[in-house]
Amino acid sequence: MDKKTALLGALAGKNRGLLANELDKIAILDAIAKLEDENPTPKPVKATHLLEGDWRLLYTTSRELLGLDRFPLLQLGQIYQCLRPETEKVYNLAEVVGVPFLEGLVCVTATFSPASERRVNVKFERSIFGLQRFLSYQSPQEIIKKIESGQKFPPLDFSIASRDRQGWIDITYLDDNLRINRGNEGSVFILTKDKGLGIRD
Repeated sequence: MDKKTALLGALAGKNRGLLANELDKIAILDAIAKLEDENPTPKPVKATHLLEGDWRLLYTTSRELLGLDRFPLLQLGQIYQCLRPETEKVYNLAEVVGVPFLEGLVCVTATFSPASERRVNVKFERSIFGLQRFLSYQSPQEIIKKIESGQKFPPLDFSIASRDRQGWIDITYLDDNLRINRGNEGSVFILTKDKGLGIRD
């Protein structure tokens, strides 16, 4: 079994990390480290053709993201990170599901800039919270087009003071359908661009 297959197998059934126990987390971090040693893209920040696109989160250790699952009666749905290297924009979207007609969306936009061949600095700019039906949410691509066109989404659409929310991300593995990030707060993120990897949340 190759190291990528081993990692994807370790992620199966863990629901982005929500169902991972301490032993699972240790095994996953070990599998991540082994795969990072075989990173086929040594200069990922420059590989914009690979970075470009809409990525779906498979696993994270981020307490902030996993904490979105704690809303009463609601559950964390899909999480996407959509990268647009040409404009140095990143769109983070988290779907909240559970109760019919109360499905929500959390969207945070940011800019990123190269800090090295594998690190980017990130500055968060804007947060949008709302019910999917009021936002007319259909897909990440569709909501991003509305944001880029300058559309506002009251009442919970506000700017973020960049001095309060900025950090960096190291891209430690990148191929045509899998990306591993390590953030400045110590969190790990595994994302896929291809839904045909055989992972079930």
